Amino acid sequence: MPRISAATNAAQRAETQRRILTGFGELLFTHGLPGLTMTDVARHAGIGRTAVYNYYADIEELLIAYALDETERFLGGLRESLQSLENPVERLALYVRTQVEDLSRRHLPPGPAMAAVLSPASFSKLADHVGELSVLLQDILRDAMAQGYLPPADIGQLAQLIHGTLSSSAARGDGTPEAVLRTVRFIQLGAGARFDDGGRPVTLGQP
Repeated sequence: MPRISAATNAAQRAETQRRILTGFGELLFTHGLPGLTMTDVARHAGIGRTAVYNYYADIEELLIAYALDETERFLGGLRESLQSLENPVERLALYVRTQVEDLSRRHLPPGPAMAAVLSPASFSKLADHVGELSVLLQDILRDAMAQGYLPPADIGQLAQLIHGTLSSSAARGDGTPEAVLRTVRFIQLGAGARFDDGGRPVTLGQP
């Protein structure tokens, strides 16, 4: 009987881990976090319960792994998309639109619910990782201010206000293109952006 190569074994482990995370995410979406067990996850993923424990010790560890995986994949795609745009106001629009669409379909519980089920150390680890989103937004705002597209403001405070608006928009559950567009323009105007008659961003010194 041929031996399984290290590469094949690694690929198999990665596939199993992906099945666990995908199954967990689907259960979060359909049933929510309360009462969810490792047995539920194993059954939904179509693998043995022992196999799940080989990767994650408990639901808390699995939740953290899922949240970090979701955030990392989201950040990677968003960074790649942002590279195609030069105008910082348009980059802000892309950031907002992508965030609203993601938050509307994301399976993760909201922050307070996460804090209630996670240990302080685990919640802090997750908060640090999610903080990368805030850094990305602040970089966009900083560029917009430096180039004269937005008026000077406290960047950290403005980023917090924008994220608060994004969370409120997602909580309303209206992810239609029209609703997303309204949210994008509301945030742009609230940050101080201005547009010409054709809807293109202009610097604040332009008539």
